Amino acid sequence: MKIGLTYDLREEYLAQGYGLEETAEFDSIETIEAFETGLKKLGFTVERIGNIYQLVNRLATGKRWDLVFNIAEGMHGLGREAQVPALLEAYQIPYTFSDSVTLALTLDKSLAKRVTRDQSIPTAAFIVVDELAKLELVNATLPFPLFAKPIAEGTGKGINAASLLTTPEQLQSVCKDLLQRFQQPVLVESYLPGREFTVGIIGTGADAQIFGVMEISLRDNAEQGAYSFANKEQYEDRIEYYLAHDAEAKQAGVVALAAWRALGCRDAGRVDVRSNAMAEPQFLEVNPIAGLHPTRSDLVIMAQLMGLTYQDLLQRIMQAVTNRLAINSPALESP
Repeated sequence: MKIGLTYDLREEYLAQGYGLEETAEFDSIETIEAFETGLKKLGFTVERIGNIYQLVNRLATGKRWDLVFNIAEGMHGLGREAQVPALLEAYQIPYTFSDSVTLALTLDKSLAKRVTRDQSIPTAAFIVVDELAKLELVNATLPFPLFAKPIAEGTGKGINAASLLTTPEQLQSVCKDLLQRFQQPVLVESYLPGREFTVGIIGTGADAQIFGVMEISLRDNAEQGAYSFANKEQYEDRIEYYLAHDAEAKQAGVVALAAWRALGCRDAGRVDVRSNAMAEPQFLEVNPIAGLHPTRSDLVIMAQLMGLTYQDLLQRIMQAVTNRLAINSPALESP
């Protein structure tokens, strides 16, 4: 089986003049090489494609693949994660991970929270601020402390120590900055002061299962209050990760799996959950195209804590993909 790899290579965008935060979600060459090596070990023929522009060129010349392993995040627009999947759907080429509808839905954190809330999945109260005039509604509706972040960013982009808000003046200042800097609405939600978990999920629909529950603990030298961009970039010094198995962690897994299914996510990814003051886990957001850097991505760190290798994780992901697509692959038959 021939597998194509679609991805956004961070170094290519940096060379074009984009900044470190703008490209934080994109992948390194180490990740692409790890995919290529791992998939070949599983018996697949692998061809690098690249980003959406490179995919368009390949398709225009008649290139096709049996399956595309897609981790492309996209650069422009609130539907950027859905662009490569939508193109592959138009050409009827199967691909890994969530479809274009789910990716467009989940990138907008407010839409994801609305869907999960409608399914009675707990999530913090929130208001979308698309103009500063909306701050009157926030002040009248949500008590402090609050938390503000861009509505459609990942990897902690736009999140720092100032994101935790305790006064109307801070709310005004931070929302004004985020609106100008990211040119998208701001999600303002009730702050959740409890433990933070990320839950790995593998599988689709009724076959989806909790892979693991990992607690994210901030060290004293970290930016406090959130798993911020700076904390993620300097995770080795600022963050401690633990596999969590207690009752609260198990409930975080229940919340995460329910959200995964409600949002229609596929194959593998992560759901972020944080507890309120009563130790009740609340849905934060879903990562349907989770980072898979061979050492620094949360899902990989989780696997390592479980005693699994990168190859083990990749095999489990590809098993979920081939199960969903009803593809026989002898290399994936053994656990």
